[in-house]
Amino acid sequence: MRYTTAGESHGRALVTIVTGVPAGVPLEAADVDADLGRRQVGYGRGGRMTIESDRAMLLSGVRFGRTIGSPVAITVANRDWENWTDVMAPGGGDEAAQAAGKARVTAPRPGHADLAGCLKTGASDVRDVLERASARETAARVAAGAVAKALLRGLGVSVGSYVRAIGGVQMEPLADAAAVDVAAVEASDVRCPDEAAAARMRDRIDEAAASGESLGGVFTVYAIGLAPGLGGYATAGERLDARLAGAVVSIPAIKGVEFGDGFALAAGPGSEAHDPILPARAGAFVRPSNHAGGLEGGMTNGEPLVLSAAMKPIPTLMKSLPSVDLETGEPVDAARERSDVCAVPAAAVVAEAEVALVLADAYQAKVGGDCLGDMLAALAAYTERTAR
Repeated sequence: MRYTTAGESHGRALVTIVTGVPAGVPLEAADVDADLGRRQVGYGRGGRMTIESDRAMLLSGVRFGRTIGSPVAITVANRDWENWTDVMAPGGGDEAAQAAGKARVTAPRPGHADLAGCLKTGASDVRDVLERASARETAARVAAGAVAKALLRGLGVSVGSYVRAIGGVQMEPLADAAAVDVAAVEASDVRCPDEAAAARMRDRIDEAAASGESLGGVFTVYAIGLAPGLGGYATAGERLDARLAGAVVSIPAIKGVEFGDGFALAAGPGSEAHDPILPARAGAFVRPSNHAGGLEGGMTNGEPLVLSAAMKPIPTLMKSLPSVDLETGEPVDAARERSDVCAVPAAAVVAEAEVALVLADAYQAKVGGDCLGDMLAALAAYTERTAR
């Protein structure tokens, strides 16, 4: 299963095409809309989210609520396009571009794709870069991820997330990172199951907003119900941890990924870092701990997958950092675009989508991918063989 997206932040729409989708997977637009809605909410989101009301239009690959084995194409309209039709007009040539000069951007923002993108493409207007580099594109990724989640549900796998920290405010560690209170997470506007920590996170976001700052944080994505042996150890490209890390780091502003106890494992001895293997119970080996986060040797080991990622503060600041005007070469304040104070809760939902897409593809590599019925039959045979 693979996806590609198209569309600009203030263009007419976002588009995603998911290929390699098995036939027979139950999928409705409401399934996609649910995750699009989760991505939009969150304490610290900016004014754009008061304009948009993301809804999916299924264009192909689905008939009567089930996938039919062809590529699934989905569009998500940008309602804000109505306010940017002149600035983002696809046609009109130089005259239209000159008329839209009021929206021209020549002061790149530190921390964004602005400067490197202009140097790469030769653009003189940063808007040519920032419109695509904007995290608005992740709405299309979430739509693609909803297709992967639908397949995983059919295979008995659930994927979720929660926020561990925002702006240095951290929740108390969970004894089992995959045993999170899902209802508490979904009820929280910072997607944190610890309400005391969530309250402190909101206060921290308010402080940042008042001072023109932005905040980053840490979130955890988990997957429950995975078969052991997804991924591979024989070649670098098969290793599931590498593929998951690459997928999550592809999300704008993500600067680090760890599995299970991650970086903390570097501080202690091996006897405390690894998960003992105990005699099988109910058809599966027993692991009294999950320091590895469900991955060993590039493969799932039957325990819940637990992945955490660090998101840097959003680079668009209301108190601008120093920059240079690309036309004059003179020092200026960096450009400002309407932005969020904190988007960590939204990034967690995007990461769910990326993780789901990698896992769905890994299942297809393991048990085939033509239709869900055949996948379930092959998975049942594999489960019976590996049961102890």
